[in-house]
Amino acid sequence: MRIAPTLTAAALLLSFTVSAQPPAGARGPGPGSMSEGLRQATALDLEGKYAEARQLIQKEIDSASDPRAKANAQRAMAMSYAFEGNCKKTTEYEQMVMAYWKTRESEEPKNAFYQQGEMANEAARVCIDSGDIDAAAKLYKLGTELGLKEPEISSDRKALWEFRLAHAEARVAARRNKKADAEKAIVAARAALDRMTDLKRQQEAFFPYLTGYVALYLGDYPKALADLQKANQNDAFIQCLIAQTYEKLGDKEKAMEYYKKASGARAHNPPAAYAVPLARRKLG
Repeated sequence: MRIAPTLTAAALLLSFTVSAQPPAGARGPGPGSMSEGLRQATALDLEGKYAEARQLIQKEIDSASDPRAKANAQRAMAMSYAFEGNCKKTTEYEQMVMAYWKTRESEEPKNAFYQQGEMANEAARVCIDSGDIDAAAKLYKLGTELGLKEPEISSDRKALWEFRLAHAEARVAARRNKKADAEKAIVAARAALDRMTDLKRQQEAFFPYLTGYVALYLGDYPKALADLQKANQNDAFIQCLIAQTYEKLGDKEKAMEYYKKASGARAHNPPAAYAVPLARRKLG
């Protein structure tokens, strides 16, 4: 079951079809196909040519035909900075996209609040992956607050935002080495997931990702591997987590196998922004 309006071609390329940030949903500000400039910029980011990519994206921002197209390009710029692990600049551009969606609250309130929450969460994801845990925690909280402002929000969508926040809080706690807090948040995430009806099946795969992530950062590598192998095996971020787990277990050959898989990602989203540069560094 879809949880937001149909994705456009541009949004599909920006978001890809799998994402280790719960949940996969409608993401992307505008209709229409992706411009050739943004396609080229995406390819450049994937090649590690970030300055060249941003030159093209800036041209798209400057020449945008309408506010929605401009927001689409600004989001691409946010992701370009994500490939460099730049939490601050990613957040700056995601806030521009959020500002666009704020202008749409009257005309399309359900989608506008959802998208504002999505963009805050997307920035948070980049921040936690780059190591700015405090910024990530604040942005995840903001994303939930915005998402829950959706008028006449369904019980499923409410549980979804609660699941996302608990999921984030568990990962943040694990990164801070606070085991008890992480475990408490995992329980809250499971409870929110179990309150879902139509969305539960779609979101279930994000739970072993969560428990595997927490186990990895808290040093329980056998559990991390077992749980992560139950998560989405086509997600480049999950592939990197599995690779890192194998490294901790002393199996370099398996680690390189998973880094090689991750290096082939072709999305322009937070999972790829983390996975592709890391995998290429590991592979040399």
